Amino acid sequence: MSNLVLTDEQRARAERALTKAAAFGEDLDMGRYQAGRFDRDIIGDLTMLTPEQQKRLIKAGVDPRAKERAGTYVQVDHTAVHRRSNLGDVEIMGIDEALTQYPDLLDRWWKLVAVDADKYTAQVALTPPRGYFIHAKPGARSIYPLQACLFIGESGKVQNVHNIILAEPDSELHIISGCAVDVDVKDAAHVGVSEIYVSRGAKVTFTMIHNWAEEMAVRPRTGIVVEEGGLFVSNYVCLQPVRTLQMYPTARLVGPGAVARFNSVLVGTPGSFLDVGSRVLLEAPRTRAEIISRTVSTGGEIIARGHLAGRAPQVKAHLECQGLMLTEHGRIYAIPELETIEADVEMSHEAAVGKIAQEEIEYLMARGLTADEATSTIVRGFLNVDIEGLPYELQEDLDRVIKASEESLF
Repeated sequence: MSNLVLTDEQRARAERALTKAAAFGEDLDMGRYQAGRFDRDIIGDLTMLTPEQQKRLIKAGVDPRAKERAGTYVQVDHTAVHRRSNLGDVEIMGIDEALTQYPDLLDRWWKLVAVDADKYTAQVALTPPRGYFIHAKPGARSIYPLQACLFIGESGKVQNVHNIILAEPDSELHIISGCAVDVDVKDAAHVGVSEIYVSRGAKVTFTMIHNWAEEMAVRPRTGIVVEEGGLFVSNYVCLQPVRTLQMYPTARLVGPGAVARFNSVLVGTPGSFLDVGSRVLLEAPRTRAEIISRTVSTGGEIIARGHLAGRAPQVKAHLECQGLMLTEHGRIYAIPELETIEADVEMSHEAAVGKIAQEEIEYLMARGLTADEATSTIVRGFLNVDIEGLPYELQEDLDRVIKASEESLF
């Protein structure tokens, strides 16, 4: 399959880029990881997984019962072990199957992310394509979210993934993409490329929830394009331990009135290094963008980046980075960037990093809470995510994941 989806020129570029480091962030020695398996067994019913495996899925926002879900896709290592859509006008399948079934999909393949962006994209490009294809046909409406899980089954392996999401004109998609590892997996790598197409008048809500392991290395690479009147909302949640995470998705708003919102909630645990940001290029008149990040360090190092580029008149954009330090041993960097070549724009940013004010703790202690209870209450409020336009069912899932993570945070 790999020979079918790369041109000779793309293959040459990818091969040259195998040793090309990322533009920023920690560089990884990918030679320490072996390729994950391509021969996993199909799973007809996810409730047949062990209770502990199901628990790990649930912490990543994926319901093994698929209750109130429009469809499900689960990939273990490099095998699509389970897929099902409950909607006739929304498809969810393996990307290898999709490339065979829809040859025109090649016109969108590696168009939003370059094969030679760095050695991570190159590695994915030179691996037989595995990942998911989610396709909403024109006018399709997904009230309940679709869920997709990328699961790693063995330590010492790397999972290479290439996903495509295509929302046709006036369609609506809500997606939960959960990432998790098996019970005994501690040290592995995940490299994921995602290309997301939001057509005219379409709406895509994309919620990513991580439940990795202490020594995991994670390198997502994402490109998004939003056409006229389209809306893309990204919610990124990483509250569980991970050793190194580096991502910088870029959205291009190419049609008048297009909107993009990025919300991220991150916790840096001791020994972790999270370099996470978002970038929006406002390339058409009357486009709108918002980047909001909330970070908490319990001993890890976090870089919170945000970049808004106004390249057309009458655009509005706002960037907000807030960080909370719970220990003297962690570190938070907030790096907001605004850029424009137009005079007729409204762009703003604010950034704040600090610790919990002692008077806030004393106020709650005066009302009967212990110091630890007061601290956890304040942090819980800080991490509370109430996202404009998020469906009630999806907001409930997000709140449930954050609540389930509190036990390990405190």
